[in-house]
Amino acid sequence: MKVVKVVAAVICDSISSKKNIFATARGYGEFKGLWEFPGGKTEEGETSKQALAREIREELNTEISVGDLIGTVEYDYPEFHLSMDCFWCEVTRGYLELKEAEAAKWLARDELDSVQWLPADLTIIEKIRKEMV
Repeated sequence: MKVVKVVAAVICDSISSKKNIFATARGYGEFKGLWEFPGGKTEEGETSKQALAREIREELNTEISVGDLIGTVEYDYPEFHLSMDCFWCEVTRGYLELKEAEAAKWLARDELDSVQWLPADLTIIEKIRKEMV
């Protein structure tokens, strides 16, 4: 089975307090309309943190600080295996401008279940919830 290596930014209002996180609705493909953490594929020669900073610049036109690794999601989709490194992040410069997603919202801890997450992203929601205030 093909392995796809990606990175995801769990962008929060503040890495130290983690009251709200930023989620986006996929704007294309088979999972259009489902919610996810922004990010993308790692390119050859990049570290996960470098890839994440690049992807957020490309997808959201903003600069982020990449913090601690929350965890790595290993998930089998029918056509491929996804390996996704998820990091706590916060905006350091710019505004979150949607270039690929069809919608976005800030979610508080008690709102995490209000959107329909992509299957892989759903597997890390409880770990994120435990670290939010």
